[in-house]
Amino acid sequence: MEMPSPDPGVLARKHELVERLKRVLPPEAVIHDPSETRAYECDALTAYRCPPMAAILPGSTREVSDALRICSDLGAKVVPRGSGTSLAGGALPTEDCVILGVSRLNKVLETDYENRFIRVQSGRTNLSVTGAVEEKGFFYAPDPSSQLACAIGGNIGMNSGGAHCLKYGVTTNNLMGVTLVQMDGTVIELGGAHLDSDGLDLLGVVCGSEGQLGVVTEATLRILRKPEGARPVLMGFDGNEVAGACVSDIIKAGVLPVAIEFMDRLCIRACEDFAKAGYPDCEAMLIVEVEGSEAEIDEQLETIIEIAKKRNPVELRESKSGEESARIWLGRKSAFGAMGMINDYMCLDGTIPVSQLPHVLGRMGQMSKEYGLDVANVFHAGDGNMHPLILFDANKPGDLEKCEEFGADILKLCVEVGGCLTGEHGVGIEKRDLMGHQYSNADMEAQMLVKDVFDPEWLLNPAKVFPLSTSLSRREPIGSVAA
Repeated sequence: MEMPSPDPGVLARKHELVERLKRVLPPEAVIHDPSETRAYECDALTAYRCPPMAAILPGSTREVSDALRICSDLGAKVVPRGSGTSLAGGALPTEDCVILGVSRLNKVLETDYENRFIRVQSGRTNLSVTGAVEEKGFFYAPDPSSQLACAIGGNIGMNSGGAHCLKYGVTTNNLMGVTLVQMDGTVIELGGAHLDSDGLDLLGVVCGSEGQLGVVTEATLRILRKPEGARPVLMGFDGNEVAGACVSDIIKAGVLPVAIEFMDRLCIRACEDFAKAGYPDCEAMLIVEVEGSEAEIDEQLETIIEIAKKRNPVELRESKSGEESARIWLGRKSAFGAMGMINDYMCLDGTIPVSQLPHVLGRMGQMSKEYGLDVANVFHAGDGNMHPLILFDANKPGDLEKCEEFGADILKLCVEVGGCLTGEHGVGIEKRDLMGHQYSNADMEAQMLVKDVFDPEWLLNPAKVFPLSTSLSRREPIGSVAA
């Protein structure tokens, strides 16, 4: 993966940069020894690594502002980092950059149950937001698989979703406001604990901007009342295409489950060996969960089960207890870790119209044979957010490159059937060179003009999102970018 050459001027001024940062941050919050900065050399896309020049761990909005002002003065690039769980290389550093980690920004600042919001610092982990309000019967809806570790700041950067986003939406649907620090140290407030803001929807621009526009230090999040109950049903099928068609049938019937999750044989077996969830021996499996009162749950599941029976499932199992429900979800939530125990893999993230699921799954099976690489499927089928896991051997020369080519073809297929390159992982470095496959030059120019406003010198999160040739020569005409 090509990365920009380091700025020799900035590297020469490393000592000055570190000394100035130590004046505004606690000494232990400024990390510059090469043996320690190596801990920040990659995120969850571990195929690519590059130790940063330094890493800083501010503990307040003021400290973030002071640190960014210093970096801006010296022309040092800054890569915002949540918990490092990005699967698209969104927090991959360059040699001449400073990693700005938000892990010390982990406090709950305000909780308002009457108006149903919570204000937290951006380093707060996703699951701990629900943990802070669940005793009062509330929860925070977005639930990415990495929710035990991933930070709210990273969720905002990538507009993360999760298994239950079919009903509750992704981060942008549950985000009310942010405190954002711009590259020059300016602190601005966007949105807040009210219904809507007037003027431009800058909050919508920031959510999903992948740390390109500023560093989020605080977030106001919508919290919801817990439903009366929830119950999943597990369905096994003898083929991926059949399971995909069942998903399409459920959505077309007008039923809105809280989640529809898909797993294929390879993933089913890995998860079963890992979590002992009691999964069936089948080619494809769906987990469909509904919620509400007992009467509502019974009515919804009756409709869903009747729809599934028309596709001749090899297994149809409705959960009978909270313990059984937890076991079913444990297997799904363990999928990425379980797959990592059996093979190196690259996890992709693309979206497609639900009606295209049978076609895309079939085509991916053909591609797998053509490339000679296995692919496991586990994804949020209800909203068409796919997460193919391409298995490869990291120690075999050429295998990573073949895996990348296979992944690019899958993502191009997503766009060709009416979907897009990403659903919740972001573009990062993984998909930046595919942007021209989805967007025209004029589209990318519009996006880059927004970055020009927030970050005129292009110092924030370098080498991400836009094709490298474009971001390195921003002042050149956009026509130089290959479509």
